[in-house]
Amino acid sequence: MRDQVELVPFGIPLVRLTRETVRICLRYRVTGLAAEAGFFALLSLPPLVLGLFAGVGYLGNVIGQGTVDDFTRHLTEYAGTVLTEGIIDSLLLPTVDEVFRDGRSELISLGFLLSLWSGSRVLNVFIDTISIMYGQSGMRGIVRTRAMSLTIYTAGLLFGCVMMPLVLVGPSAIGSLLPDRVDWLIHLYWPVVTVLVLLGLTTLFHVSTPQRDPWRRDLPGAALTLVLWVLSSWLMRTLVADSLGGSSIYGPLTTPIILLVGLYTIAISVLIGAALNAAVRSLWPHSAADRSISQT
Repeated sequence: MRDQVELVPFGIPLVRLTRETVRICLRYRVTGLAAEAGFFALLSLPPLVLGLFAGVGYLGNVIGQGTVDDFTRHLTEYAGTVLTEGIIDSLLLPTVDEVFRDGRSELISLGFLLSLWSGSRVLNVFIDTISIMYGQSGMRGIVRTRAMSLTIYTAGLLFGCVMMPLVLVGPSAIGSLLPDRVDWLIHLYWPVVTVLVLLGLTTLFHVSTPQRDPWRRDLPGAALTLVLWVLSSWLMRTLVADSLGGSSIYGPLTTPIILLVGLYTIAISVLIGAALNAAVRSLWPHSAADRSISQT
């Protein structure tokens, strides 16, 4: 078996890396940590939606009514995969319409600031669980971790307010806003989105660890996370489409269950990516800190 593996380029290192990644996942109970992160993500979802709507609402006059309509239509299509038609018509669409049409200053209030604090809980959990997967649990104080999660969450919220409309409306709507001489830029839409997601994930892995390696060494885990996200998203959409085609034994619990499973797949993808980076540090340490952690 070993002789056959040696015939494959980089076969032995790849097998060692896979084995070490699996060992780290089993050692730190990746499924349990992902369930914890997914649960807190579900609790933090309402504050996150409030914050995103508060920021996106300010773009209504800037991006134009046509783009707003495209944004609303695509949001409705995505929401239709997990929400019922009644909830979309009675709750989601009126809220989106009011945010874009009326004033949003009331959202930037004490309640909004409290929503920032509540929403940052999920990032606090992600930072904590990622540091566990790296074998660096307890190396950063609670106060520092909470302050870091609040700062990153606020920055990510501002970034998401810009990116969410771009992702939802798609390249065709963006192309209609560009002059004809630069319409070739729409072909860079998905590559740019992919690169931005990779940069964001790599940065999250980098800042989550108290003892850090060079930023580029966290790229493999970010790439694996992105691949797992794409695969799990396709699988979730297939399962949801099949479940909506008939009656469900879960009744009204179907939507929150689907949402929780989706958040769980996001969380476990991130943690498996963190395990891959931790395996790279263990097998090919860059610093004395990596060597000491790999020996524990």
